[in-house]
Formats: sequence, C-alpha cells, structure tokens
Amino acid sequence: MRVLLAGGAGYIGAHTAVALLDAGHEAVLLDDLSNTSAVAADRVAEITGKSVPLVVGDASDDAVVTAAFDEHGPFDAIVHLAAFKAVGESLQKPLQYYSNNLDTTYALLRVGIERGIRSFLFSSTGTVYSDPADLPFTEESATSIDLSNAYSKSKRMNEVVLEDVARVNPELDVTVLRYFNPVGAHPSGLIGEDPTGIPNNLMPYVQRVAIGELERIGIFGEDYDTPDGTGLRDYIHVVDLAAGHVAALEKAQPGFAVFNLGTGKPVSVRQLIASFERAVGRELPSQVLPRRGGDVAATYCDPSKAQRELGWTATLTIDDASRDAWNWQSKNPRGFATA
Repeated sequence: MRVLLAGGAGYIGAHTAVALLDAGHEAVLLDDLSNTSAVAADRVAEITGKSVPLVVGDASDDAVVTAAFDEHGPFDAIVHLAAFKAVGESLQKPLQYYSNNLDTTYALLRVGIERGIRSFLFSSTGTVYSDPADLPFTEESATSIDLSNAYSKSKRMNEVVLEDVARVNPELDVTVLRYFNPVGAHPSGLIGEDPTGIPNNLMPYVQRVAIGELERIGIFGEDYDTPDGTGLRDYIHVVDLAAGHVAALEKAQPGFAVFNLGTGKPVSVRQLIASFERAVGRELPSQVLPRRGGDVAATYCDPSKAQRELGWTATLTIDDASRDAWNWQSKNPRGFATA
C-alpha cells in the first residue's frame, strides 16, 4: 500500500510513517514544517532503512497536494494528520484553527477522490465527546459541535464533513480515529514529541522540567473526585497509536467508521509524574495550582471496538512511555534542533 501522510513529519506522523514502513508499506510525507523539522523525515529513514520522500508544502493548497500526487503517486490512501492542535491557542485564534483544520481536509479530499484513493484516514480526538460523565467513552457516546474550544469543534466539524463525503462515495473507505492522549517516543530515541515554545501537554512539559529547561511542573487542581485528587487521562503510547493507523488501513472497508484509540486505563497527573520520575531516577519539582477552566476530572475511552474490528490493542504502559520519552528528550535536549 502506498500512503500519503499529510502532517507526516509531525509527532504522530513520523511514528506512523515508521509503523507503515515496518509493516511493508510505502509512505510519502507532506508537511509545511510549521511545527516540526525536516530532520524528522531523515530520522524515519534512519530507523527503517527505507526511503521516505518529504514534500514540503501546505496540505490546504490543492496545487501542493496535486503536485505530491504527480511526483510521488499514485496513492492508495491518505492519512490526514495535518492540523493546528493547541487547545488554548485555538480559543484566541478560532478563525486560524477553523481555516487550517478544515481547508486541509477539503483539499486532501478533493484531490484524493479525483485521483482514485481507496482509503481516507482522519486524525480526530476524544475531546469531541460532549458528556464528561459518560465514561468510558464509546464510539456511540454523545458528541457535539457545542464544545469548549475551536480545536475540538474543528475536529467534530471534520467528522461531519467526512461522513457526508463517505455517503456519496460508497466505494471509499473513510475512517475516523479518535485519539486520547498520545505520549512517549520511538524506543530508538531518534523521533519524539518536539513542540515549539512552552508545551501544552503534560508529558512534554514534564520532559522539559527534567532537562532543566522549565522550573517546575504545574499540577492544575488536586481536589477532583479521583483517587488522588488530580485529573485522570487516557495516555496512549505513540507507538501503539501508530500501530492503530496501520491496522485501520489494512482492515479498511468501504463506508464510514469511527474508532477510539486509547488504553481504557486512566492515569492521574500524579501517577504520570511519578512514572517519569522513575524513568529519570530522581524527584522533579512540582507545584499545585488552581484548576484550569474547561478541565474535567476524568476522560478515558472504551477501545474494545478497535480490538474487535481491527485486531488492534494498546500493549505499552505509562512506564514504557515515560522511559521512551526520557530516552528521546535526554538524547535530544533541544529536540530536532539538536541534530
């Protein structure tokens, strides 16, 4: 199978490229490099020992996508990972988020369908679920456009678009993968999460504290109705997540399908910090801060549909993720800029 990975040089994209190549498929990366580096593509090639073409350009531009097909196609599938993803920033820049996160989908669909792709895989999010009490989330749990931020809204809007596109293109497989909280890195230490600026997510923030770049970890609230008072999240190792993309492509059937990709085993903020401290071998400074607006006590999924229909299950633990993330961060203290 030959796959175009839009956003393919990013955190999840690079790991998915490795998983595809290791499974015997071919991958071409399309990325504007706005939140990553071309070094990621070189590292994918180093890990796999296989050629990984990188097309540098904006996936929302039909001409760029067309050029990728002309130069590197035909493609059997598109995996769409290209999106702005900072929840807080999306509250301040909603138009930028809606424009980028929807226009990329439109361009990839227009060109992909015209060029005869068989499968379209979309990177969505567990934050589209609208009832925080409906745990664990299944694919049938309530979703909504009336969500707290433009990032989550844009993902749910994309899902609506994709379901309509699948309805009028019955020969096309359209699969939506709702991720929970990707963490960790490739065990080689060659690729990992490399956010620009101050990280928005917990584990990369903890990583920066561990290398001394940030002063202390902020724990936003310790009075939730959870075992240790801190928020519970479904952290999935990025290597498991990447394997989920391969399973979805290999099991693709015409029509529209949605799958949760998570572990179903929530981990608290304090548990994640303790896990990372075990990986580092020392205690890390932290500070309890007030709750953040919009945060919920717990969010985690029921991944049994993916297990049942795709033959996929998450096998790696939070300790595996902490070990691999620390291996990546300690070897690459400035991320891909270290190279």
